[in-house]
Amino acid sequence: MAVDLQTLAINSVRTLAIDAVQKANSGHPGLPLGAAPMAYALWTQHLKHNPRNPKWADRDRFILSAGHGSMLIYALLYLTGYDVSLDELKNFRQWGSKTAGHPEYGHTPGVEVTTGPLGQGTAHAVGMALAEAYLASYFNRPGHTLVDHYTYALVSDGDLMEGISAEAASIAGTWGLGKLIYLYDSNAITLDGKAEMTFTEDVTLRYQSYGWHTLTVEDGNDAAAISQAIAAAKAVTDKPTLITIKTIIGYGSPNKQGTSKAHGEPLGADEVKLVKEFFGWPQEDFYVPGEALEHWREAIDKGAAAEAEWNEKFSAYRAAYPELAADFERAQAGQLPDGWDADIPTYGADKKIATRNASGEVLNAIAARVPLMIGGDADLAGSTKTLLKGAENTGPGKAAARNIRFGVREHAMGAIVNGLALHGGIIKPYSATFFTFSDYMRPAMRLGALMEINPIYVFTHDSIGLGEDGPTHQPVEHLMSLRLMPNLYVFRPADANETAAAWHTAMKLEKPAVMIFTRQNLPVLTGDHVRPGVARGAYIVADCEGTPDVLLMGSGSEVHIAHEAAKALADEGIKARVISMPCWELFEEQDAAYRESVMPSTVTARVSIEAGRTLGWERFVGLHGVCIGVNTFGASAPYERLYQEFGLTSAAVVAAARKVIG
Repeated sequence: MAVDLQTLAINSVRTLAIDAVQKANSGHPGLPLGAAPMAYALWTQHLKHNPRNPKWADRDRFILSAGHGSMLIYALLYLTGYDVSLDELKNFRQWGSKTAGHPEYGHTPGVEVTTGPLGQGTAHAVGMALAEAYLASYFNRPGHTLVDHYTYALVSDGDLMEGISAEAASIAGTWGLGKLIYLYDSNAITLDGKAEMTFTEDVTLRYQSYGWHTLTVEDGNDAAAISQAIAAAKAVTDKPTLITIKTIIGYGSPNKQGTSKAHGEPLGADEVKLVKEFFGWPQEDFYVPGEALEHWREAIDKGAAAEAEWNEKFSAYRAAYPELAADFERAQAGQLPDGWDADIPTYGADKKIATRNASGEVLNAIAARVPLMIGGDADLAGSTKTLLKGAENTGPGKAAARNIRFGVREHAMGAIVNGLALHGGIIKPYSATFFTFSDYMRPAMRLGALMEINPIYVFTHDSIGLGEDGPTHQPVEHLMSLRLMPNLYVFRPADANETAAAWHTAMKLEKPAVMIFTRQNLPVLTGDHVRPGVARGAYIVADCEGTPDVLLMGSGSEVHIAHEAAKALADEGIKARVISMPCWELFEEQDAAYRESVMPSTVTARVSIEAGRTLGWERFVGLHGVCIGVNTFGASAPYERLYQEFGLTSAAVVAAARKVIG
């Protein structure tokens, strides 16, 4: 019996997926088998993309939030003509291949975001849709629609169980992100068994309560009905849409479909044979009918035509709005505008200032010259000082605003900011909350670091120095834990001028930066050496004549304590060098000569001081050094008393210096 072209195309996805998983003897075949029809409906009839230019600015974004089903997207990328070969599919989950176990941004052409940790993709999608809304409001003009695309996410039961998805969906509904569409692969199965063991709520009603438009397709194999639902979703412009699609996990596997056995392990050679018999498919591995491949490859010409049409629009736009067109191109390239740093303030030593306050002033000075820099806070703008003056706020039915009001949703905030950075066109998106709540954001920051994207995560109230709020709000282990994360630059500046320098440096980084600021006021360091010193991660704040007897080092507010101790030691005839280390990662990137000039290896008497866990400072103070810090939880009291009680004093540094000198 003849099989129609659509069925051939869908089953090509299914069989490629099970063959790749079987060859690798590792992977998740169930999702591709069940979700292939929805992927076909979206990718052939709705998704605006160009396989020959995966970075085309006005493409639709597709996110496989259920990243364990990675062979679905790899099959789609190969079939539609991206730079993902059949050999790459045969090399699934192997060393050096483009087809890693979970999709990785920057590693595989056409993969928009790294997914796998469930729920993250749902929030990344919100960030991408938010970017589209803001860029459209900024660039589009009557008769000239430059930014006009959708963000689609394929989400699973597991995604929608994770708390981050609830946070993200809640704020997306509040904002009314009409160009955000979730395709919910509702197969009622999780890794351990039936979803009803743990997941019994009415998801549709939940999303309706968030302010979403909802649709349901009862038969996940009905590609026409799915396509109609996507069209209906696109017609609703003031709400995001959840399309619940009832699928059968592992569809076509006679012994495993509809069960958790199809979720996360190869079907087995015998079962793969039965699946291919069910679909009337040749037993040849990685077989794709020529007519099916030709049908899928229509995406190449369609994509080229869509981009060519957009290019014509952009040419007309450039003629009408040359300055905006130049801004658009610069922003898409991630380039800062000329003079972006012209208004960054320099601070004098006449008064003390909290680094969070200095940060707010510096941020506003930069943002005034970088209009595509947007960001916000987790209901703490008055404390984090990250509100952009004179800018509008997001709110109900209003997504396109520079001040993003996330509400108390730190986890989603981090991932949404990642989505803003991933989308392109938004310059250095940022988030802000108290440092202790970096715990809630950590999975999102980890993915930001893994993807090597460049948002800025701002944290204030950096230590026991926040005082009376007590140990629940006093981060002690957080600073060192973030320094453990690869690809993440962690800044803890010592004063207002280091804060300005930290922002100046972070704006030019191509990887994510964490900015950590004090609540309490601090003295101001002055001198032309501060900005270049911060840019190199560590530098000499105060020095002595000749070779020092001891090196005193620290970050943030404790640099000033070390400075006081150096003066006291000088009165005793002990020569001390004070080193500020605002960013360990940058310092370790410097050449050996610079590192030696700051920390001479011949000087083994060393003391560090920092209001957090000391574990890690050993790499700089060595075997004979002393690390002063906080290795317990904090307490509730005025910060001055806390510093005394926890031994963060110049007297303690002096005593430690005497000890290491011997």
